[in-house]
Amino acid sequence: MASVEIRGVRKNFGATPILHGVDLNIADGEFCVLVGPSGCGKSTLLRMIAGLENISGGEIVIGGRVVNNVPPKDRDIAMVFQNYALYPHMTVRENMAFSLRLAKAPKEVMEAETARASRILGLDPLLDRYPRQLSGGQRQRVAMGRAIVRHPQVFLFDEPLSNLDAKLRVQMRGEIKDLHQRLRTTTVYVTHDQIEAMTMADKIVVMQAGRVEQIGTPLELYDRPANLFVAGFIGSPAMNFLPGQVGDGGFRPDGIDGATSLPLPARAEAGQPVVYGIRPEHLRLDENGIPVTVQLVEPTGSETMVTARLGESTLVGAFRERVTARVGDTLRIMPDPALAHLFNKGTGTRLGA
Repeated sequence: MASVEIRGVRKNFGATPILHGVDLNIADGEFCVLVGPSGCGKSTLLRMIAGLENISGGEIVIGGRVVNNVPPKDRDIAMVFQNYALYPHMTVRENMAFSLRLAKAPKEVMEAETARASRILGLDPLLDRYPRQLSGGQRQRVAMGRAIVRHPQVFLFDEPLSNLDAKLRVQMRGEIKDLHQRLRTTTVYVTHDQIEAMTMADKIVVMQAGRVEQIGTPLELYDRPANLFVAGFIGSPAMNFLPGQVGDGGFRPDGIDGATSLPLPARAEAGQPVVYGIRPEHLRLDENGIPVTVQLVEPTGSETMVTARLGESTLVGAFRERVTARVGDTLRIMPDPALAHLFNKGTGTRLGA
């Protein structure tokens, strides 16, 4: 096992900059998830750690060794790809042992390591099958087994669950997390799915347009987002954003009369243009609350999702109560001020951060 350090790493494709000086420290044994929208540079950064992409600037350090010019095979990493990358003409056993065979490991070592990985991943009944005879989840476990047999210092996962259906993704999420808890190998995992990031990571790195927006634990990012981008990206359903101004008695959303205001979660100057952020689950029904006009009601069983209009903005509320309102009805809601956020309208940074 080893730590991974990213020091001012930049990447250009021709004259186009893709990564703009990324700094990141991943501790020995940590599960770090790189998350962000498509095109943000997360997979490029992972491929640079693996040695599959050249570095335009900065340093990548694995286990205290600068690996900028070290070939992939000598970095002591193992990568699991989105498309499994299994050899179709080889059995499960042969696929898992292939890297050891290339390394000219003794036959007894190959057998022992393949048996160990197979046992960990529950693949024993499948060892003599070919990839075409396996389900998507089974193929992904074989790809993971092929990585395990090498005892790498670092595991790299590049969106490994994106080809699976929703139910299987949830199952595999749990299996990968359980695998990490047992092996404690340093892991860097790339996904665009913030639910995967929240449920699996020790540390999340939120990226946008080749830059790191925030680094922290899942709950740090959920409770204290650094800016509007992180606040909107982390959390499902997404945080509500209400543009408006700070008044003497609280926050006044745009498009409603001046008598209506929301309690302020942070100090701000009167008249300052801000964005008020509140998560759907932090709204409550309150007969003394602010009136909103119902646009959509979606009962899910455990809670009811209500989309409503407040001035010029749309709000989504997630209520444990069974809401019986219909489209066009008026509901009164109140945000929990202790769980709300204020953001600078110009810079997008959270006030009071």
